[in-house]
Amino acid sequence: MSSQLSHMPERRHDVVVIGGGSAGYAAARTARDAGADVAIVDQGPLGGLCILRGCMPTKTILRSAEIIALMKRAREFGLSPVTAQADLSAIVDRKNRLVQEFADYRIAALRDPRFTLYESRAEFLSPHELRAGDVRIRGGAFVIATGSSAAEVAIPGLDEAGYLTSDEMLDIRRQPASLLVLGGGLVAVEFAQFFTRIGTKVTVLQRSTTLLSDMDEDIGQALAAAFQEEGIEVITGVSFQRVTSTPSEKTVHFVQGGAVHARSAEIIFQALGRRPNLTALNLEAAGVGVIDGRLVVGRDMRTSQPHIFAVGDVNDLTPIVHLAIQQGETAGFNATHPNEPARVIDHRLDAEVVFTEPQIAVAGMSERQCREEAIPYLTASYPFADHGKAMCLGAVHGFVKLLCRPHDGALLGAQIVGPEAGELIHELIAVMYFHGTAQDLLRIPHYHPTLAEIVTYPAESIVEQMGRA
Repeated sequence: MSSQLSHMPERRHDVVVIGGGSAGYAAARTARDAGADVAIVDQGPLGGLCILRGCMPTKTILRSAEIIALMKRAREFGLSPVTAQADLSAIVDRKNRLVQEFADYRIAALRDPRFTLYESRAEFLSPHELRAGDVRIRGGAFVIATGSSAAEVAIPGLDEAGYLTSDEMLDIRRQPASLLVLGGGLVAVEFAQFFTRIGTKVTVLQRSTTLLSDMDEDIGQALAAAFQEEGIEVITGVSFQRVTSTPSEKTVHFVQGGAVHARSAEIIFQALGRRPNLTALNLEAAGVGVIDGRLVVGRDMRTSQPHIFAVGDVNDLTPIVHLAIQQGETAGFNATHPNEPARVIDHRLDAEVVFTEPQIAVAGMSERQCREEAIPYLTASYPFADHGKAMCLGAVHGFVKLLCRPHDGALLGAQIVGPEAGELIHELIAVMYFHGTAQDLLRIPHYHPTLAEIVTYPAESIVEQMGRA
């Protein structure tokens, strides 16, 4: 092996980015704009998780489900009922066309001659050197951005029975009659609602006591109530025991409330989390520590090696693409400005959106975080069921909740469950960015009737609470 390495051609670059997805490309672009000689190592397929198997394809198919669900409600809006029938193969075709368009744009960016692109696997040889195919690459700094894959789970019989991950679910063309969803996180609930709306019988089995267990309980409870109205069976607090199968169906056996239960379906969708793609990197040679399968980073995106950064799904932060892009930009700057004060991520503004109906959007701190960190807060919420514009739209599930600092009303966090939550949350993120308050929300004009004006009602309640304190 050492003899082979000694005969390999050697290249040198200022910054070497491993992975060309959203986080990696952001790091590479930022480093290039700072004047660095940048290499990107990506074994393909080029495009990254968000474009190929994540954000964009899922949002594309969810749009089809939104439309068919609205068509089925025609009578509610005084319209003649229509027969809406999903064609899963056509939905997949539309998704593939759009994904190819997005991917082509990213591939062209990666192949920009201002980068050096190595389309091969990366393997560290030392803290300052890696192997990419038949080339040895020395770098001044490295950014690890290799993304993640579906995690393997140890449920007896699951592998033998067979299951699909989100990667495969995006490409199936024959609609299953029934589906068991293992997990209740973001990916699980989006797919559960999609398949329900196109006519599949869906059961969600969640180990935690609520859906979306990383968020406050009232969010998961509101989503579960909406799901049950749509006919989705939601079973929480389960402990998986084993999986059995016949040629026609698969059965998951589980314990809930001290009793043994079972549910059967044509397909099992395993959505019990993802794991970072780190195995092939030979991180031991780089001297980079891994804890619980993830790279631990500081707010400057540095790993245990100060010249090696980790961004996106590989690190121990929130695996959300816009945050991954921020991380990449931060790493790209710090990698090229080692003698300047490091840029850091402002986790105050961390946000997440779940594209179910009702949509869910959260930003900043949750009530759970405030309690765990002993941070005093005031909170107030307002339901969409009492909001005029939401009633006109027939979109009355959910609520808006604000968390504010008691002494000055500064906005600590915001949670929206309801129509267009992913759009509405951005006003609240902007207020938080400028360290704004509940009083500021009341001073900002909000047009009537709009969904946006709903944020003023919990803000008013918090200001009243402050007056009584």
